[in-house]
Amino acid sequence: MAMERATPDPQVTEAEKHLLDWDRIYLDLAPRVYNYFRYRLGRERDVEDLTSRTFERAWAAREQYRRDLAGFSTWLFKIAQNLTVDHLRSQRPQVSIDHAVDVLATDAPERDLERESDLLRLASLTRELPPRDRELIALKYGAGMSNRDIAKLTGLTESNTGSILHRLVRDLRARW
Repeated sequence: MAMERATPDPQVTEAEKHLLDWDRIYLDLAPRVYNYFRYRLGRERDVEDLTSRTFERAWAAREQYRRDLAGFSTWLFKIAQNLTVDHLRSQRPQVSIDHAVDVLATDAPERDLERESDLLRLASLTRELPPRDRELIALKYGAGMSNRDIAKLTGLTESNTGSILHRLVRDLRARW
């Protein structure tokens, strides 16, 4: 057994880079990244493209990952967030959550209609929210991130993140 260093190296060592199980990472995080993009963008073509580009960028930049700065999923979602910003800047007009209704459902037709109706209503309610609030909703409910990870990603405190999300959900429920 190798002896641990007294002061851990914040950089991922060359050996550790090869030990990262990218298949497991992809299986664990791809659905969350996909859902994040689905909440933010809605168009299936864009969602799939940006999901794959997120993992391509992570693979290409794997030597730059520093565990002392952020957990791996936080680092990966920062890449996804940056890709979202780049994508939205390149699109005129910007794509909004309104397109979430385009996502195909696989349930019974009645459930499909109910889901479509719910998504239209949610899109209507969130359309007027500030971009930061829409981003927080996408990270929490699309990507399934914890308040702690959202705080690290956005620069807010964990407490502030929870308070904002609580207020957003309360207000959306009241307007539902």
